[in-house]
Amino acid sequence: MMKRYLIAASLAALLAGCGSSVKLDDTQGGSTTNVGVNDGESAVTGVQATDANADGIGPVGVGKIVYFDFDSFVVKPEYQSVVEGQAKYLAANRGSHVMLEGHTDARGSSEYNLALGQKRAEAVRRALNILGVGDTQLEAISYGKEKPAAHGTTEDDYAQNRRVEFSYRR
Repeated sequence: MMKRYLIAASLAALLAGCGSSVKLDDTQGGSTTNVGVNDGESAVTGVQATDANADGIGPVGVGKIVYFDFDSFVVKPEYQSVVEGQAKYLAANRGSHVMLEGHTDARGSSEYNLALGQKRAEAVRRALNILGVGDTQLEAISYGKEKPAAHGTTEDDYAQNRRVEFSYRR
């Protein structure tokens, strides 16, 4: 019962764009690491959501990528319209299925990044659930740092890699 309450409280903070620290379970030993939205890293400013429907499936004119701050799985307010547009499409197309693919930048261990990528994908899944999308339409997976969008080591490269992509399946 307490776990459900904590999940609900965490989700409420997520949707409010809360800037406070959240806990991310460390996959090595069960300790926790404090991950705030502003951990001394610059925010993603120049990165825009890309146009969806390049593969002929999914909503037209709605972004298909949600970007995240360093070491965070909080869906930022500027990507709420992406989540809402995707939710509207999925609600109108109950037969559609989307894979929520979580990604991270190259910093950190593979295990940590797989867990963080999963937390990002799950955060987007929960936001879609709140907007009325059923779990049968969604699958949240993590690629961690294994499929970078950018291969450099600048902050801009890292920012492009901290993301969840909407990948529609036929």
